[in-house]
Amino acid sequence: MQKLLLHSCCGPCSSACIERLLKETDYEITIFYYNPNIYPQEEYIKRKSEQIRLINELNNPKVKFLDCDYQPDEFNKIAKGFEAEKEGGARCSRCFVLRLNKTAQTAKDMGYNAFATTLTVSPHKNAKLITEIGLNIAENLGITYLPYDFKKKEGFKRSIVLSKEYNLYRQNYCGCKFSINN
Repeated sequence: MQKLLLHSCCGPCSSACIERLLKETDYEITIFYYNPNIYPQEEYIKRKSEQIRLINELNNPKVKFLDCDYQPDEFNKIAKGFEAEKEGGARCSRCFVLRLNKTAQTAKDMGYNAFATTLTVSPHKNAKLITEIGLNIAENLGITYLPYDFKKKEGFKRSIVLSKEYNLYRQNYCGCKFSINN
């Protein structure tokens, strides 16, 4: 069976993405929780626990979980000098590169066939930019990137429905300390 490493920012965003991938592909999906941008640590832990709870409630043998250590210093390094950028600007692009690079490298190192990200489900994220980043990283590392724009086909709306169905905590900011008040 083909294996996909799916970067996930949170349970609510991953819900509709997982559902769609299970319907449209034959991949065994491993949710990869790498989010050094999330601030503060308590928020990181809350989002991660909701992601794990969702996977457990789905109870599907084709969906697994792979955790990373909380590494806020990695995000702080790439955000340095970009603190004043508005949401969606260069700081966000750098954050996408950080997280997709880690996902792709982990996928390659662990023998996955492909990688993807749930980030494109958000109407606040530039799916075209995320796809370009993913495809460039994939080409550089010699691995396949699945260029899903998960917000299409009512993906974001479906994530809201599934979040209610599973009673998932939905955060009110993207994740980094600079997005809290945006």
